[in-house]
Amino acid sequence: MTISDNLMGALAPLPVLIPMLAAAATLVVGRRPRFQRVITLIALIGVVAVSGLLLYLADRDGTTAVQVGGWDSPIGITLVVDRLSAMMLVVSSVVLLAVMIYAIGQGIRDGSEAQPVSIFLPTYLALTAGISNAFLAGDLFNLYVGFEVLLAASFVLLTLGASADRVRAGVSYVMVSMVSSLIFLAGIAFAYAATGTLNMADMALRFDNIPPGTRTAIFAVLLVAFGIKAAVFPLSAWLPDSYPTAPAPITAVFAGLLTKVGVYAIIRAHSLLFPQGELDNVLMVCGLLTMVVGIMGAIAQSDIKRLLSFTLVSHIGYMIFGIALSTTSGLSGAIYYVAHHIIVQTTLFLVVGLIERQAGSSSLRRLGGLAAASPILAIVFLIPALNLGGIPPFSGFIGKVALLQAGAADASALAWILVAGGTITSLLTLYAVARVWTKAFWRARADAPEGDLADVSPSALIDESEEDIAFVDREDVGKIPVFMLIPTVGLVIVGLALTVFAGRIIDISDRAAKDLQDRSIYIDAVLGNHRPVPVDEAPVAADDPAVAPSTDAPNSDVPNTDVPNTDAPNTEEAPR
Repeated sequence: MTISDNLMGALAPLPVLIPMLAAAATLVVGRRPRFQRVITLIALIGVVAVSGLLLYLADRDGTTAVQVGGWDSPIGITLVVDRLSAMMLVVSSVVLLAVMIYAIGQGIRDGSEAQPVSIFLPTYLALTAGISNAFLAGDLFNLYVGFEVLLAASFVLLTLGASADRVRAGVSYVMVSMVSSLIFLAGIAFAYAATGTLNMADMALRFDNIPPGTRTAIFAVLLVAFGIKAAVFPLSAWLPDSYPTAPAPITAVFAGLLTKVGVYAIIRAHSLLFPQGELDNVLMVCGLLTMVVGIMGAIAQSDIKRLLSFTLVSHIGYMIFGIALSTTSGLSGAIYYVAHHIIVQTTLFLVVGLIERQAGSSSLRRLGGLAAASPILAIVFLIPALNLGGIPPFSGFIGKVALLQAGAADASALAWILVAGGTITSLLTLYAVARVWTKAFWRARADAPEGDLADVSPSALIDESEEDIAFVDREDVGKIPVFMLIPTVGLVIVGLALTVFAGRIIDISDRAAKDLQDRSIYIDAVLGNHRPVPVDEAPVAADDPAVAPSTDAPNSDVPNTDVPNTDAPNTEEAPR
């Protein structure tokens, strides 16, 4: 084992271990919010540093597997670091750190006394650990555990504050997630019954000997489970109603990251376990419908949060398109687009939080004049909005061009339909964000249909007896805290970096896609010397000429036939 392998083995568990230990520490100092925040920031900075080093080592030295607890594969828990998982760790850790700084700057929802601040930080760290565990998992059950950690933490974060809308959205989210988890668990049971293992590398080898119909059925069950988590149409109806009710930092994390964990699971299952492509056409149709239905829903919205939630659904379709092509160029484009979309979508939801703080609402019917009132806010919205719309030379344009080129190279009728659908979706996305710009930033606030109500809290419109009616009565409205603005601008810069360094990042995604296409790299890294002997490498049969009895044997009385004579006993001892 080389020094690099030892270093990777020491670093691989840390993206999961650091936030879990930090979560325990924040619970111990729960009565000291400052200590909690310091511990959380140190832990997240550590995860960013470790993830960056893992990406460097994985890109330089290739895939590495770590056996946790001293049990060899395929029995023990395996963590796998390859270019794909390391890239996802880097992007997710950067986003999680930026959102945490934003939340601290917001005072954990403006420092409301009703907000259980001491619960937020350890739960957020548990969410971080669940995300990291999902990206590193080398077996299906450990992936399931990562999803369940995400589910538990997500429900707590989604319902913080315990308002009626949040509890209602939280219950809906948990019910949908529980259904997804049950389907996933059923898929794990079916896969284990068919292969006798949960280790994905070992399972990949054994699936080759499973009848195609059984294999396709198991893949379909897992796709439904992952499709719900990734919000793939027609399994995406839950998302637009769940995310907009949460505070801005939580909505940003959910929109930017959680759906991409589902996309990652689809990539891993499709490329490693089921590379035969039986359901590629189904995935293409789902990708097309996800793009078109999502963007049509976005155009119909008058609230920025809901509009962005529908664009989130829509752009998942691009990633599914790249996966379904089953080519290196398609996978590379999908990986790059996942990284781009995590950054840009998170940034836009953080900007919406700033808009709500500045103007008291996220409804387009109440907003106007924001460009004149806050030029900085206009800039930090405009750049990621154009990026999402795919305007050259931003990373959104680069990612879409890569996917459309991969579709054109496929040259099938369905791929060409996807190319046309992707182009139309990009144009409609640009129309949707341009509509937000013209209504919220460009027009005068007096021209908004409900511009006079923008300063009034939504609950006050229902209950006139509420004491704290107007946002303008609070001293902090209209002022953007520095620690809310800095991480937002930081993510805008990261999004621009995806454009400036697009060549290098696409090179990494190309190498990651090639690794995914060559399953033996992953399988050899995980199983090593414990790799089972394939059927075609098993000992040859007795009728093979290499081991068949020689016709020159001294027993000339025995007839030279292909089938030995079993009627007469063999009275001579076989030569040794």
